[in-house]
Amino acid sequence: MFPTRSLLHACRITLFSRSNCGLCTQAKGVLSDVWDKRPFDFKEIDLAEPASKSWKDLYDFDIPVIHISKTDAAEEDVSVAGKAVKLMHRFTPEQVEAKMDQVSKE
Repeated sequence: MFPTRSLLHACRITLFSRSNCGLCTQAKGVLSDVWDKRPFDFKEIDLAEPASKSWKDLYDFDIPVIHISKTDAAEEDVSVAGKAVKLMHRFTPEQVEAKMDQVSKE
C-alpha cells in the first residue's frame, strides 16, 4: 500500500499573485526551493482574474501573499483570511518551512 497524497503532502500553499509582478516571481522561486525539499499541494490565485475580485480587494497592495494550511483544510475563504497562517511580500524558504511546521502541529 502506498501513502495517500494527503500523507505525502501535509500542507497546501495558496499563492495570491499577479502576472508581471517581480516579487511574485521571487516568491515562486522560494516556493520551488521549499517544494524540492518538502513537497506540498499548490494553488495559485491570480488577482487580475475577475473571479478573484474579493481577494484583490483584500490583497491588492500586499502581494505576493501565501496562505499555508493542512492539505485537507477547507478551501480558502476571504471571510476568514484574517485567521490564515500567511506570509506576505518577501519571505525565505526557512520562513515558509517554519509556517508549514506550525500548521502541521495544529
